[in-house]
Amino acid sequence: QVQLVESGGGLVQAGGSLRLSCAASTNAFSNSVAGWYRQTPGKQRELVAEISAGGTTNYADSVKGRFTMSRDNAKNTVYLQMNSLKPEDTAVYYCSARYILHTYWGQGTQVTVSS
Repeated sequence: QVQLVESGGGLVQAGGSLRLSCAASTNAFSNSVAGWYRQTPGKQRELVAEISAGGTTNYADSVKGRFTMSRDNAKNTVYLQMNSLKPEDTAVYYCSARYILHTYWGQGTQVTVSS
């Protein structure tokens, strides 16, 4: 069982920055593919970024060049640095840990970008 706790969400003006954190309850987190997803009402949850156990990252086209995902295995934590935020980035952001047999999810953190 892996518990994930996100933090760092909030309200920011367009063009601003936020840094999300996701802390895991176990160091087995370092063996997972960690991801950040986001969801708005009435829409499907979408992948924002993911990072492999080896540190390879993958980003949605909509955030490339603006968001950076990283992981600190010593702290069992992943981060999402979000710069140049746009109103369309407004969503609940979820952290995930994907293993072969199961994916774990955090409870989500709200990010609101005002225009």
